[in-house]
Amino acid sequence: MPTTGLLRWVADAVGGGATVVRVDGLRNGGAPWRVRLERGGRVVDVVLRVGRRDGRGLLATEAAALTLAQQHGLAAPRLLDADLDGAVAGCPAVLMTALRGDSQIPAVASPARLRTLGAAAAAIHAVPVAPCRHLPARERPLADVDFAARRTVTGSSPLLDTAQRRLDELPVPHHTSRFVHGDLWQGNTVWNGDTLVGLLDWDAAGVGQPGIDLGTLRNDAAILFGPAAADHILHGWQQITGRTADDVPYWDIVAALTTSTDMARWLPVAREHGRGDLGAITLNRRRDDFLHAALDQFGRTPTLP
Repeated sequence: MPTTGLLRWVADAVGGGATVVRVDGLRNGGAPWRVRLERGGRVVDVVLRVGRRDGRGLLATEAAALTLAQQHGLAAPRLLDADLDGAVAGCPAVLMTALRGDSQIPAVASPARLRTLGAAAAAIHAVPVAPCRHLPARERPLADVDFAARRTVTGSSPLLDTAQRRLDELPVPHHTSRFVHGDLWQGNTVWNGDTLVGLLDWDAAGVGQPGIDLGTLRNDAAILFGPAAADHILHGWQQITGRTADDVPYWDIVAALTTSTDMARWLPVAREHGRGDLGAITLNRRRDDFLHAALDQFGRTPTLP
């Protein structure tokens, strides 16, 4: 639970004599925290994210990304305060508004929902920005995680190995750099019915190619809903931008290589977001089919035993 000093910092940031009345952990009963306060007879809900002093870079990125998102009217929480050194809060902390809605993923997603996600990504990518300390240049999603190194520990597969070799042969596409979310998937969205309220978890944001987000959204949609879902994401993005997305197969491969070798490892996350109907066989097959399709477009589909 947050310390008394940390909650005092939260109350001071909300202002108006606010007092904390409830604290709930949003992930397995732990951080980030949803804090409910009373202020002037009204209820105010905020989200508190904390970190270690040696890991405050992620919080700094989130704070910078939320600031930029607000400046451009993007669908995201609003930054209320940040104490990146922890000088006042007692530990590095970022405080933001709580979005009203939920992040549960439906068993079936309508084409309209998927196109809405593609359009939301396009709005992010419409923001031109130069790399800076807290919004660095990115060449892939979740850039601080070495997924290839992980596979050397957890094991790989012939398909994933072939995809990694193919990727290593290709130069990283370089076009106009844009604002990117860096971890865009269904679980980082908040909905009120069929209305997209906003996007969460901006700590992997930065500056890069739109494909970084398009690939993860497409890969995620294909895994959760089937292969046709990925094209609805792309269609929504292209409707807003008025142009054809660049290097789609490349970024699809990049996205697929951020998944676990055995997607059974991802089942707890799927269940947490309401997809207890999914099994490892389905998840592995859909991911592999998505990756095969991307490799096919390079004419390098592997022959598996």
